[in-house]
Amino acid sequence: MSYTSNSKTPLKDLIQGTWWLLSRIDVTKDGQERIDPILGSDPIAILVYDKDYFAAQFMKKDRTNDSISVSTNAGQNNTGAVGGYDAYFGTYEFVETTNLVAHTLIGSINPGNIGMTVYRKLQVNDNRLIIVLDTTSHDGEPIIRTLTWRRAS
Repeated sequence: MSYTSNSKTPLKDLIQGTWWLLSRIDVTKDGQERIDPILGSDPIAILVYDKDYFAAQFMKKDRTNDSISVSTNAGQNNTGAVGGYDAYFGTYEFVETTNLVAHTLIGSINPGNIGMTVYRKLQVNDNRLIIVLDTTSHDGEPIIRTLTWRRAS
């Protein structure tokens, strides 16, 4: 899947706005689902695209005081959360040669994420944004993560 849309409107224009997470699914190369122990199977999340900037926040639904001090390492092509929470912002650009969108992090709840660039495949269908990325689980297993968002504004 490359970044595409069902419209003649450029994808950069279609992604502008605020998005609310509907699902976040991790699967292995052979199709077995994996649950992220840090953010859980159904985190709460919001994503905003505005011109050349973006911001994202993810939170485990049943986050507790006990999890606040827990930090995780970033998976391949991914960020690391802190205490069941991940938040970052930065710039993005479409990379025509790879059909990916490069997101460069300027700020993050996890200092180890700052300055990194992660790559995503984007697709917009009606008021749904689908983001797909190759990454690794917390224990290093290769996974494909699919995030489905609905337009909030």
